[in-house]
Amino acid sequence: MDTNIQTEEKTLENNIIEENNQETEQEETPIPVIRLKNVDIFQQKILVLSDISFTINKGEFVYVIGRTGSGKSNLLKLMYGDIETASGEIEVVGYNMRKIKNKNIQRLRRKLGIVFQDYQLLQDRSVYENLKFVTTVTGWKNKQLRNERITEVLEMVDLKTKGHKMPHQLSGGEQQRVCIARALINNPDIILADEPTGNLDPESSYDIFFLFKQIAEKGTAVLVATHDFLIINQIPSRVLQIQDGKVFE
Repeated sequence: MDTNIQTEEKTLENNIIEENNQETEQEETPIPVIRLKNVDIFQQKILVLSDISFTINKGEFVYVIGRTGSGKSNLLKLMYGDIETASGEIEVVGYNMRKIKNKNIQRLRRKLGIVFQDYQLLQDRSVYENLKFVTTVTGWKNKQLRNERITEVLEMVDLKTKGHKMPHQLSGGEQQRVCIARALINNPDIILADEPTGNLDPESSYDIFFLFKQIAEKGTAVLVATHDFLIINQIPSRVLQIQDGKVFE
């Protein structure tokens, strides 16, 4: 074969390999949604957690574990702007939490999904109306897009046929799935869940954690605070452990 042709083919091959490597690097480059560096958390002037540093990237599923009262809830509250810190660096979905203004807190929370232990559903409204309420307060104008999104998130949590039900007609696990659907409405960058299975039996708890894992695999980061150490063996993932006022990996 002509030497020039061989050289051109080799150059073309190298270029293709280089382009593929660049694409792979771009695909694998982590996208941070939460970043903390040397952060202290106080509660009524008492130091609860000190020198916290970690990063959570897009699509990660992360446990925060620790005993009751260890500071898990305070850590989550810091991330959605319910408490402040006077030290270190903290960035949540692009917002500098040390400098964020009150008017931007609601904008921040539209980029977050928050799931609580006690559901906090509107008991006088159906599942559909609970989700519709979220779209109303967060500024959805297009009714067709709103209805399509409600149907979509109900399907994601396997409650597509339960939109007409009232909360009291659902099991605890189903109510928590409604809460997760509510958290997903605005397509958040991350879901923060505070002891989401505290009121559930083991089987329902497993189903909820497995659902969170599936959500993370689709690109939404999930940070779950729990004291259910057994679930980590059943559904392994990254763990942040709180002990003696510190956060360890």
